[in-house]
Order: sequence, then structure tokens, then C-alpha cells
Amino acid sequence: MTVGSRPRVLTIAGTDPTGGAGVAADLKTFAAHGAYGMAIVTALVAQNTRGVRSVYDPPVQVLAAQLDAVSDDVTIDAVKIGLVGSAAYARAIGAWLDRVGPPHVVLDPVLGASAAGRPLLGRGERADETLAALRELAARADVVTPNVAELAALVGAPPPASGTEILGLARTLAGSLGTRVVVTGGHLGGRRSPDTLVAPSGAVVTVDGERVETAHTHGTGCALSSALAALRPVRPSWEAALRDAKTWLTGALRDGGRLDVGRGPGPVDHLHGVPVPLRVLSTVPTPPDGD
Repeated sequence: MTVGSRPRVLTIAGTDPTGGAGVAADLKTFAAHGAYGMAIVTALVAQNTRGVRSVYDPPVQVLAAQLDAVSDDVTIDAVKIGLVGSAAYARAIGAWLDRVGPPHVVLDPVLGASAAGRPLLGRGERADETLAALRELAARADVVTPNVAELAALVGAPPPASGTEILGLARTLAGSLGTRVVVTGGHLGGRRSPDTLVAPSGAVVTVDGERVETAHTHGTGCALSSALAALRPVRPSWEAALRDAKTWLTGALRDGGRLDVGRGPGPVDHLHGVPVPLRVLSTVPTPPDGD
């Protein structure tokens, strides 16, 4: 990265027309952290805060063309990968990562939509083929940020019943893939909300934080993974990036209730730290310019 420049961060993910998840949320997160955001669309998703209605996967050749178009022209400082859609997509992205070699890669292994419980990865494919391709892609990432269901699926284990079991699965995944795994505090229960960074060696770093009681959690996984990608080029380690990402996400969760977006679980406020124009804040009508 050129000294003094903004990190150039690429998201490879699906869409969310309401802006709470997917590439729209990633780009807002990049901007909130001072990064220059770029986006490649893997799937056109018809969804809102109440669930997913339909998904369209463009041909894999379109994905490959998008990837090449960006990397042929722009130096990429970090990549965040979200919804990849299919085993063919995962293999195409993996081949591109091998060829281009971006210095920092974060994978949020999206398997389904939490609001609707619908599968988003591997539609029409055998589950074992899909998960094998996703595991191969995860092995190319520096950090993987699965939720509990995704963690269990990637390990091939039953859903964990306790925080101890969750950490055990995270150690298994990190060790088998040679990558770092982030377990968020929301999955561990308790009054606090510590995030845990598990290294391939099994070493654990805990980043403490407060638990925010809110219904506005749509896109939380997208937000954390994209914040990590935006921060790592300007932080000395993944631990440092996680600490700052967690602080930012806590504020985004806390301020999500100020947004009036949708009738389901609302999104976090990605831009909570960005000053809002006074005209937006004012409840007094503002006369037209020149009056």
C-alpha cells in the first residue's frame, strides 16, 4: 500500500436491496473506516429485513470477468469474501486468489440467511461438494468469521451446545485449514460479549466488549468481516484489527435503533461515527437556498 493512500479493499459478495448486508453494507463499512471500497457481485438477492425471497446466480464466467477486471487495473490491499453461491464460484475465487495474491483475505462463509433460514450457498448442489469447495476457499483466507451453524458445518460436527464446544470447533477448524477463526461474543452467551481470535496453533486471543441488547442486528456478520478487511492494511496485526473492528461494531449495534429501515430485524448503523448533515438532524423546515 502506498504511504498516505487509502486502503483499496474489495468485497466479493451478494446484494441486499435494503442495504443492511452484502456489498452495500460492505462498502459503507469500508467508507466508515477510511478505505476505498470496490465490489464484485456474486448473486442478485431479492431480500429485505424480513427474509430472502429469491436468488439469481450470474454465470461463473461473469464472476471471473469481474475479478480479472479489477485486479488487472487496481492494486488490492485486502479482500472480504461473503456469499459465493456455489462450489464453482468458490473454485473460481480460489484460483483468482492464488493468481493475484492479495495480502489480506477475510472470508465470511455465508451458508444461509438468518432472517429466513434459507440456503444461500450450494443451491442445486450436493452439500458435501459445496462444503468441500468452501473449505478449500477458507484455507486460502487469513481469517474466517463463521457463525455457530457455519462453524459446525465446516467442521462436519453437530451444532455445539456450549461456549467450550464452540471454541473446540474453532480450534479444530483453524488447525485443519491453517487459518485464523473468529468466534464472536454473541455466540458465547453471558453478560459480556468477548470476541475470540483462534490461531492455527490453537492459541487464543480474547477481545472483551459489552453486550448490546438490540433487535437491530441485520448484517452483523457482514459488518465485522468487512471491518476486519478495511482495518488490517493499516493495523499491525489481526488482533489489533479485531479490537478496533469490535469497538466500531459495538457502536453500530448500539445506534442501529436510530435507523428507520424495514419492519424486520433492522440493520446496524454502519455510519454511526460519521457526522450527519445538520439539515437532516433539524426538525425545523429549512427555507430554500437564497431566501
